Amino acid sequence: MCDEPAILHGTADWLVVDKPVGWHTISGSGASDRPDLEAWLRAHVNTSVDLHEAGLVHRLDLYTGGCVLVATNEQARQMLREAMSGRGNIADAIRKVYLAQATSDIPSRGGFELSFSSRYKRSKRVTVSATGPQKSLGICQWRGGYAGGGNGVIEVELQGPGRRHQIRAGLAHLGHPLVGDALYGSSEVETAGDVGPRLHAWRLYIGDDVVESPPPHWAHA
Repeated sequence: MCDEPAILHGTADWLVVDKPVGWHTISGSGASDRPDLEAWLRAHVNTSVDLHEAGLVHRLDLYTGGCVLVATNEQARQMLREAMSGRGNIADAIRKVYLAQATSDIPSRGGFELSFSSRYKRSKRVTVSATGPQKSLGICQWRGGYAGGGNGVIEVELQGPGRRHQIRAGLAHLGHPLVGDALYGSSEVETAGDVGPRLHAWRLYIGDDVVESPPPHWAHA
């Protein structure tokens, strides 16, 4: 687990930054005593100073660490945001793979296509149903066998635009909440020092580039 953000890789148009667990992605999105990646980018990356949300293309939950994509100019920010939303000419060029630790009886391979919606504005929980409008659908595939992976550790790839809490809520809906995810019904107690669900933004595939954040301790046997 990293304690400070780190730039994992960069090009003329984008950076991938390793977000620590316990950091907000966007300024003003939660408790003021928590650090946030947007402010860190403005202080440490010259190209982020004048960009909306410091060039951040997407967000991770407070207790999800790992790869975050950051644009270095406005044209790239617009293009990459379109791609993250499943639109635009390079929508198929970005792939997002997470590591997660679910309950130990999760099948070694699986997937879902489910509808995700918030019950009301600012709701902490997301409601999941088998069907819904196209704009609410979230799709993912997972597989076990992550090298060095411990019990219940899977690789989860989001397919298309991600929905809020998609992996957490989707797996809980199937009866496999993530370890430590009390919001979605996990009964497995975290080990000392762990807080929040065991979910890590492990890899970003951006065109021909593959950027990886070091796996957290729980991903090893």
